[in-house]
Amino acid sequence: MHLVCPHCDAVNRVPEARLGEGPRCGACHAALFEGKPVALDAARFRHHRAKNDIPLLVDFWASWCGPCRAMAPQFEAAAKLLEPRLRLAKLSTEEAPDVAAELGVTGIPLLVLFKGGREVARQAGAMPARQIAAWAEAHL
Repeated sequence: MHLVCPHCDAVNRVPEARLGEGPRCGACHAALFEGKPVALDAARFRHHRAKNDIPLLVDFWASWCGPCRAMAPQFEAAAKLLEPRLRLAKLSTEEAPDVAAELGVTGIPLLVLFKGGREVARQAGAMPARQIAAWAEAHL
């Protein structure tokens, strides 16, 4: 499987059977999974969406959004539940308005699940960690 490093964005090849063994990046040697979401900008989002063979769950948020701030620790807790089956990421709609417009993001917080680079599901509104995990797993 191809996995994009959350630190240096290098694409790594990891056998699927070894995802749970704490794989490290071949370029920067950092852990490929740390149990927390990756902060992405527009360019990094496009790279992670296109190059990761594992599904990508993105939380679209903004700093001024109260429900977004309330859901942030829940999304982080969901990363601990879902990795290494999924990569979780956060994308600020304030910092990447072009991506938000391209994907038709009209309300936040918004979770969008990508598989093979394509959107497979989306869910608006804040949710607790276990509900985020159950929702994501139901759409895989």
